[in-house]
Amino acid sequence: MKKVFLLGLGLSFLSCLPAVAQRYKTAAGLRIGNDEFGLTVQQKILDRTTLEGIVTAAPRQITATVLAEQHFPMLGQRFNYYMGGGLHGGRLKDYGAIYGFDVIGGIEYKVNGLPFLLSADLKPAIHLKHEEWFNMGGAFSIRYVLVREKPPTPGQIIKSIFTPKNKGKDKDKKKKASSWF
Repeated sequence: MKKVFLLGLGLSFLSCLPAVAQRYKTAAGLRIGNDEFGLTVQQKILDRTTLEGIVTAAPRQITATVLAEQHFPMLGQRFNYYMGGGLHGGRLKDYGAIYGFDVIGGIEYKVNGLPFLLSADLKPAIHLKHEEWFNMGGAFSIRYVLVREKPPTPGQIIKSIFTPKNKGKDKDKKKKASSWF
């Protein structure tokens, strides 16, 4: 509990720094939980959606997990929360193959000026084949940005401001209206 409080306090302090967005497409790093240690890789697939692959080792098991996560900004573009779900599979000592479903929810901070992401999450797992049917996991992750996303150019920003959001919808409405007469 003390670790969670200190992480929250540290992230709160970091969120007060100037907001300069650091966008990324691919990030990889370490994941450290209560009784597990592993590797994590995140790949951006849509504007606010990532796929995350996690491989963890615990005293009695090795697990691989794939998660789809949706990200939502909290304080600017660098501090957000995310949630999602996926599947896991692996091997449990003295039991054999294991598999099941996972849900994840957490917070993520993109460090200003450095290519690092810090995150903390809760990841409950429902096991379909395992000694236990449920596990409440959670961990801290630090990832290094491998592939950065190019920020939008000033021309793209101005164009998005002055381009109507229902650009094609008005034409469709006119066609439908004219087809009735």
